[in-house]
Amino acid sequence: MISTHTFKFSLALLLIVFASSCAATTRPDRPNILFIAVDDLKPLTGSYGDKLALTPSIDALASSGTLYMRAYVQYPVCGPSRSSMLTGVRPETNGVLDLKTRLRDVMPEAITLPEMFKLAGYETAAVGKIFDPRNVDSRQVDDPASWSIPYKSVSGKVDKKSNPNFVSRAINARDTDFIDGQINKRGIELLRAMAAGNKPFFLGIGYKKPHLPFVVPKRFFDLYDASAFELETFQRAPSESDASYILSNNNELRTYWPQPADGREPAAYDEEITEAQQREIIHGYYAAVSFVDSLIGDLLAVLEESGAADNTIIVLWGDHGFHLGDHGMWGKHTTMEEAARHPLIIRAPGFAGGSSAALVESLDIYPTLAELAGVEPPANLQGVSLVPTLANEGTSSREVAITQYKRRGAYGYSMRTHQYRYTEWVTSDSVTVYRDLYDMTIDPGETKNIAADPANEQLVNSLAALLRKNGTGLNRLNMGKDK
Repeated sequence: MISTHTFKFSLALLLIVFASSCAATTRPDRPNILFIAVDDLKPLTGSYGDKLALTPSIDALASSGTLYMRAYVQYPVCGPSRSSMLTGVRPETNGVLDLKTRLRDVMPEAITLPEMFKLAGYETAAVGKIFDPRNVDSRQVDDPASWSIPYKSVSGKVDKKSNPNFVSRAINARDTDFIDGQINKRGIELLRAMAAGNKPFFLGIGYKKPHLPFVVPKRFFDLYDASAFELETFQRAPSESDASYILSNNNELRTYWPQPADGREPAAYDEEITEAQQREIIHGYYAAVSFVDSLIGDLLAVLEESGAADNTIIVLWGDHGFHLGDHGMWGKHTTMEEAARHPLIIRAPGFAGGSSAALVESLDIYPTLAELAGVEPPANLQGVSLVPTLANEGTSSREVAITQYKRRGAYGYSMRTHQYRYTEWVTSDSVTVYRDLYDMTIDPGETKNIAADPANEQLVNSLAALLRKNGTGLNRLNMGKDK
C-alpha cells in the first residue's frame, strides 16, 4: 500500500515536472487570457439573432471573434457545468454532478484551466463566479490552487435577498451598488494591475446575472417594453414523451414570487404562470442581460486602454442555456436544446473570426486555450481543440455534442448531431429505461418525440451506436444494455 506521504511527494513531483514542461514549451510572446463567464446566459444576444436583445458590447466582441452557433455544455446546472469545463473532463470523470460536492475532494489530482496557466508562469486571478462556490473551498477563498493572486469576494448593497424574494426588481441605483457592478470594479482593478505587470495573465470575470432573481438597475428595464415580448407558443411536454424524465417542476423559479398586480397582496406562483407573469420574467431576463452587456463593455474598454488587447485572447462563455417558457419551462435543469445550448465567443490574436456551425462542447475550451498559448495541457482532457475552427481550416473534429442530467435515479445522456437530438436515460445498473428523439431540422422546438415510431427503429439504433462511440467519460453508458 502506498503511504499518504509517498503519494503527496509523488504528486508534488509530478506537478513540478508538469510546470517545467509547460514553461519549456510556451512561446516568449505568450498571450494573455481574459475569461468572461456569464451565469445562466443563453444565446440571447443580437449577435445570435435575437431582434429585441440590446447587447452592443457582446455583439461587437462577436463581430471581431468567432461566434459558435452550436456550442453545448456538459451539464445544465452551474456547478457541474463549470467544474467540467474548468477540468476539461466530463462530470462523471471529475465526480461533480451536484451543487454540494467539492471538486478537490473527489478529484484531488485535478489541474484546473487557470491552474495550468499558473503552473506555466502566468499570473492568475478571478473575481465573481468562475467556479461555483459550492464546489470549491468556500465563497471567500474559491479554489486557492487556481489563483496566484488570492481570491477576494465582493458583494452588492441594494440587491440583497428581499422578503418576499421577488423574481425581478428594477432599482434606481448605481451599477456599483449591485454585486455585478462590484465584480466589474474589482475585475477592472485586477486587469489594470495585471496588464501593467511583467507576466502574461489569466483573468477570470464571472458575472452573476442573468441568474435569478432579476435585480438590476432600473435603466435596463426601461430599455424594453414588456408588451413587445412574444410568449412561447408551445408550453407543454412534447407529444409521445415522458415528462417525468425530460421536464422539471420549475422548482428554482418557485423559490421567488411574482410582483403583485396593482392593489393586490404578494403571493407565490400558482401552478399556471399567467401571461403577465411570463412577461415579467422575460422582461427581467432581458434587462439583466443588457446590464451585464454594459459591464462587459466597460471591461473591454479598459482592456483596450491598457495596451494589452492585441495580445489577449478573450473567451465569453455562458454556463448553460435557459428556458423562457418553451415546454412550460423557466430555467435550466433539462437535457433539451434550450438548456443545453450556450453562447460561446472566442477572439484570439491573429485569427479573423466569423460564425462557426461546428458542434462544440464546453470541454473544448480548455485544450483550445492551451494550444493558443503554446502550453502543454494535462493528458487526461476529454475535449478537442477548436483552433482549426478559428483558423477557418475546417470544422471541429466532433461529430456530436453530449449533455447529461440526472432525474428519477437515471442519467439522461443527450446527444446533439447536426440533425438530431437523441437522449437515453440510463439507470445505475446500466439499463436504458427511456429514449427521446427529435429531428431538429423540421422540429427545432422539440414538440414531438419520434423515438418510439417503428419507422425510426433503424435510426434509433444507429444513433444509440453513435452515442456509445462518443461515450468517453459517460460511465453508466459504457456498460449499458437495453431494457
